[in-house]
Amino acid sequence: MSWIWLVTAGLLEVAWSQSIKPTENFTRPLPTVLCLALAVAAVYPLTLAMRTIPVGTAYAVFVGIGAVGAITLGVIVNHDPLTAGRLGALALIVAGVILARLVTAG
Repeated sequence: MSWIWLVTAGLLEVAWSQSIKPTENFTRPLPTVLCLALAVAAVYPLTLAMRTIPVGTAYAVFVGIGAVGAITLGVIVNHDPLTAGRLGALALIVAGVILARLVTAG
């Protein structure tokens, strides 16, 4: 169950990362409230995952999911460039998350 909480937290972090820009430096009230709510929503399941998954592993996987999701959405939604270097970085992050799962009990 801890890994389900961790994946949920990572997916919520992706949503949170996408909610930051519309706040326009936290000057728009409704987007700012949504952004803060998503931040809390992302961190809460992370804390549940950390009950049995080591903190370092949980945080690294959380950030890895967030990074891959944010880059993927940036490419799809914002037409960010997808270079060989970015693809390589994404592959390394995904491999690291998979390896962390394979070698961590919980």
